[in-house]
This record gives sequence, C-alpha cells and structure tokens, in this order.
Amino acid sequence: MDHHTTKRGNYESGSDYVLEYGELRFTFNERDFTERVEQAAIKLGFVRGSLGTDEREDLVNLAVNGEIIEAASDLGNHINSCWGDLAGPSDRSLVHWLRRLVFRGAWLDQRVKEGELEVVFDDTTQSFGYAQPDRDWELVELSPEPSWSRVAYRR
Repeated sequence: MDHHTTKRGNYESGSDYVLEYGELRFTFNERDFTERVEQAAIKLGFVRGSLGTDEREDLVNLAVNGEIIEAASDLGNHINSCWGDLAGPSDRSLVHWLRRLVFRGAWLDQRVKEGELEVVFDDTTQSFGYAQPDRDWELVELSPEPSWSRVAYRR
C-alpha cells in the first residue's frame, strides 16, 4: 500500500524576514513583508490608507521586535503612547495579530500556488475568498480578527 503524503511547501519571497510556526518556515523579502504588515494593520483597523516610509519602518519594527525603541514617525510615537491598549495578553496583542495576519496571508498564498486553494469572488459579500477545489469548492472560513479602531493611528 502506498502511503503518499504531501509535504507542503514553505512560502518564500526572499530572505530579509523569517516567520516560523511549527514545521513551517516562511521567508520574505523586505518589500513583501512591509506590504503584508501594512495590509495587516489596515485590516485590523489600526491604520487607514497608505503609510509613509517612516511609518512603515515603525510598523515593521513593531512586528519584528515586538516593540518600538526609537520611533521614526508619529505612528511610532502613537504606538508607544497607546502601548497599554496594544500590548495585552499575547493572543490579544497588536503584535500577535500583525504577525498572525502576515503568516496567514502567506500560508494562503502558498496553498493557492500549490493548487490546494483557489481565489474566488463572492457576489453576495462583494469580497474575495478562498475555495477548496477538491472539496466541492467549499469556502475556507477564516477566523475573525479583532479591531484596534478605537486606538487607531490618525494623521
């Protein structure tokens, strides 16, 4: 009997940043990682719209280091002044959710690349989602993320 198991590939766009979870190791180039962190912050309601270079630098430092030692922008100063509302227990912190959304996005992208998932448009919600072709196109249900809009950075 053939016991064929599929080894899932790791996401890779470069070697500037690394996220590991269990046996998965995802590596990112600087631009990919920065864009993913910015998109995660937007999805979490913490920032609105496109950020400036210094603001992105602070956001990436937060995601990578878990804190901002020396702020490069008003966003970094805002993060430090609101730190009590952003830190919280590990599974409820902004840092955790930034990392989680970056990882989740890369994991989903890798599953699409390998043909395990397909990106589909849902007419009822007017949004994109992920469907599983080998499961009668069942949609992947993503866990909801919390909102940080009450302490969001506003210019």
